[in-house]
Amino acid sequence: MSPEKFTAALVQMSCGPNPEENLDKALKRIAEAATKGAQVVCLPELFQTQYFCQREDHALFDLAEPIPGPTTEKLSAAARKSGVVLVASLFEKRAPGVYHNTAALFDKDGTLRGIYRKMHIPDDPLYYEKFYFTPGDLGFRSFDTAAGKIGTLICWDQWYPEGARLTALQGATLLFYPTAIGWHPSEKAEFGEAQYDAWRTIQRAHAIANGVYVGVVNRVGFETGNIRGNEAKGAGLEFWGGSFIADPFGRVLALGSHDKEEILTAEIDLRKLEDIRRNWPFLRDRRIDSYALITSRLID
Repeated sequence: MSPEKFTAALVQMSCGPNPEENLDKALKRIAEAATKGAQVVCLPELFQTQYFCQREDHALFDLAEPIPGPTTEKLSAAARKSGVVLVASLFEKRAPGVYHNTAALFDKDGTLRGIYRKMHIPDDPLYYEKFYFTPGDLGFRSFDTAAGKIGTLICWDQWYPEGARLTALQGATLLFYPTAIGWHPSEKAEFGEAQYDAWRTIQRAHAIANGVYVGVVNRVGFETGNIRGNEAKGAGLEFWGGSFIADPFGRVLALGSHDKEEILTAEIDLRKLEDIRRNWPFLRDRRIDSYALITSRLID
C-alpha cells in the first residue's frame, strides 16, 4: 500500500567534464538525500555530463549507453541501498543512430519500473537537442512505485500543458521535471528575471491545473559544453538552478538558490491532494466532449 505521506528530494548539482565523477557525485547525493528522510529522489537532466547539446559533434554520441546498462546498474544499486524511489535522466543509446533523452525510474528495491523518453525536443541557440535526440515514442507515462504513482517528463516538456495533463490523467500524483536550463550571458541582464519567472510559473500552473505535486530539478554552474576536455564553441550557459517543489495549490514548498549545489526536500501529503481536488475539481469539470481539436497544429 502506498503511503499517505512521503518526502521527496531534488538533487541540484553542478556537472564537470568527467562523466564518472559526475555519476559518483550523484550516487553520494542519493545516499545523502536518504539520510535527510527522502523516500523519492530526482536527479537533474543528463547529470552525467556537462550539457553537451551546446554544440553539434558526432563524437559526443559516444557518451550514450543502453538502458539497461552500466549506469542503470549503479543507479539501481543506489536506489536499493538507500531504499528510495529514484528518477534519473540518461543519454540512451537505443540502436546505432537512434538515441534518446530518457528518464529511468527505479523503485526502492532497485527494480527498473520503466523509462520515459523525452517527447518535446528543442532546437535553439546552445540547445541543439534535435541533433542528438530522437523524439520519444512511449507517450506520457505514470509509474507504480512504493510511493504511489509518479510521472516524469524532461526539461522542454515542462512548457507543454498537454504532457502534464496526460500524465496526471494516468493517476500520477507527483510530476518530476529533470532539467538543464540556463541563461545566455548576453541575455541575462535584460531577460533573465522574466525567463526564470516564466519557467517557474508554467510549472506551478501544471501543479494547480492537475491537482498534483510538481518537483523541478535543475543544474547549477557555468558551462561551455567542455566535454572530456574538448574545446568548446560559443558563449556558454549559466545554469540557473532554482529547483523547487510545489504543492497542488501551486505553493512553493522548497526552493533552491541560483548558484549552489544543494538537496531540497518537501513533504508530499496525498491527503492534501484529495482536499484540494475536492475544492478545485478541475478534472471533474473538463469538457472532454469538446477537446478533439486539441490534436490540430492550428485551427484555421
